[in-house]
Amino acid sequence: MSNFIVYPAIDLRAGNVVRLRQGDYADETIYGDDPVSVATAFVDAGAQWVHMVDLDAAKGGDAINRPVIAAVAKALQGRAYVQVGGGVRSVADAEALQALGVQRVVMGSAAVRTPQLVEEVTQSIGVEVAVGLDHRGGFLATDGWTSTSSVALSEALHWYPTATCAVVTDISRDGMLSGSDVEGLRAAGTISPLPLIASGGIGTLDDISALLNIVGVSGVITGKAIYENRFTVQEAIAAVNAGRQ
Repeated sequence: MSNFIVYPAIDLRAGNVVRLRQGDYADETIYGDDPVSVATAFVDAGAQWVHMVDLDAAKGGDAINRPVIAAVAKALQGRAYVQVGGGVRSVADAEALQALGVQRVVMGSAAVRTPQLVEEVTQSIGVEVAVGLDHRGGFLATDGWTSTSSVALSEALHWYPTATCAVVTDISRDGMLSGSDVEGLRAAGTISPLPLIASGGIGTLDDISALLNIVGVSGVITGKAIYENRFTVQEAIAAVNAGRQ
């Protein structure tokens, strides 16, 4: 809990800051066209990390947002760290993001299909890897959440000995502002060899506070609640600090 980190999120599509509802590309809200200023504002408010998702790369592999990611990383250099997911399917993809100034990549579908790829990335280029484990009802979903597999989250958590952490997203809650899957995270946290970052469903400061005492949960990703003015990054960090006392 002492190192619990708030990761404000920037989802990129065609260079814009957007949010999708339950991962649906047809249900998109655009919140801005200047990701650098958004990221800078997050760090000005106290964020240590910024979480970015390249939705174009995740859907079709098109890396059109890399110049934007590079600009954000440059603006935050020496002030905060950048974690990027979406379309990281190979060592080359991870290497390209590392060259842009990204400190940690998030590997999702590719890591589920080829678990040893995570080890290849960490050993060959040395960048940190978070494994993105997105699930419906405890079973992993891949390919932009269009395919649900028979692999249980509880099983996959043990596949990645060289990963830094796992980003666990309950798809049914993503973008819904309905609260985290507290019970599911509690169950995962007790068995996971990796620290967990909770993702999906954060709508209130109480939702963040509810995660602070869950064994194994080391952080939370929050996006829509910030953009919908449910709370600020500064308030989220203050809630974490208050919960530690």
